Amino acid sequence: MEVLIISMLIIAGLILFIIEVFLIPGISVAGIASACSLLYAIYYAFDSLGTQAGIITIGITIIGITGITIWFMKGKTVDKLALKQTLDYKPNPLKGVDIHVGDIGTTITRLTLIGNAEINGHILEVQSADGFIDEKTPIKVCRITPNTIYVQSIQ
Repeated sequence: MEVLIISMLIIAGLILFIIEVFLIPGISVAGIASACSLLYAIYYAFDSLGTQAGIITIGITIIGITGITIWFMKGKTVDKLALKQTLDYKPNPLKGVDIHVGDIGTTITRLTLIGNAEINGHILEVQSADGFIDEKTPIKVCRITPNTIYVQSIQ
């Protein structure tokens, strides 16, 4: 009966370990429950079956955790969970764009200080120089800094 209890505690601990490491990141209830289950299995083995059974239980626990980790890392399971999106950040978003002060364009999104606008056929992120500007409003470039285009509404 003791061996069955120890086996069930180890299996439950390993399942909770899988949940903690691969499904719920960070320290959560699953991780704490996994650690408690595995540690109690080891304690119970030492207490009820003796030193040799306790050492065997420690070995099985370590092999189980190592085996599960290697299996998940080598298998395609981690690839299915991984984020594969790349960032398209440009350190200088205005490089190669021919825009000058006084150019006219139209807002694409509502400029709640920052938004998108089309100027000279380029869709760019711009900043409003005179407050909120609704979408599809004619705008004029009033100032350009190395990374920002400031626009104002034409009315």
